[in-house]
Amino acid sequence: MIAVVDYHKGNLKSVERGLIGVGGDAIITDDPAVIAQADAIVLPGVGAFADAAATMRELGQMEVVRDAIARGVPFLGICLGMHLMFEEGEEGEVVTGEDEDPIRPEGLAVLPGVVGRLPRLDEQGAAYKIPHVGWNSIEFEEGPLFEGIPQGEFFYFTHSYAAPETPATIARTTHSITFPSVVQYGERAFGVQFHPEKSSDAGARMLATFVRIAREG
Repeated sequence: MIAVVDYHKGNLKSVERGLIGVGGDAIITDDPAVIAQADAIVLPGVGAFADAAATMRELGQMEVVRDAIARGVPFLGICLGMHLMFEEGEEGEVVTGEDEDPIRPEGLAVLPGVVGRLPRLDEQGAAYKIPHVGWNSIEFEEGPLFEGIPQGEFFYFTHSYAAPETPATIARTTHSITFPSVVQYGERAFGVQFHPEKSSDAGARMLATFVRIAREG
């Protein structure tokens, strides 16, 4: 059973349908007990970092998900779900004074670093639309999620923030800057910046691979 974590933000049905459509047994739940017993966990990408993190703490989901990843339970974070794998996010930060560091919302802290806003200008001063919305390609290294995915495949993105570069990065995409579009922690925990459930055949193939990883346990 794959638990699709409901932190009370947005419509999660498309993720559930995507998983079921490739043969997964998925259920949307906000119950930490159900999440803790799941064979795999998907943390969807809807909402803002600070709100999502606060709700996950209030509902008791944060520790449960963190513990499951540490135990090697297959995990997939989608868009904001990938951002929440990191220590902190700039989205929702509070600045208390000119000489003080901002207070940032805390994520799962599975991966180090701060999720930051995409710049509107690249290094040459060319302007890009932010949010980054639409189809873009990924350039990836070896990894189990990429089974049947050709190099340079296009996926659907919609985001204004991006994860920092990290040794966990296994795929990258460029839009104003080059940013991590897939990360991997351990053997079975992944984060994707794009939305596989909205990415046509390529997204379905990736979800099918995750379902297979979940079945293999």
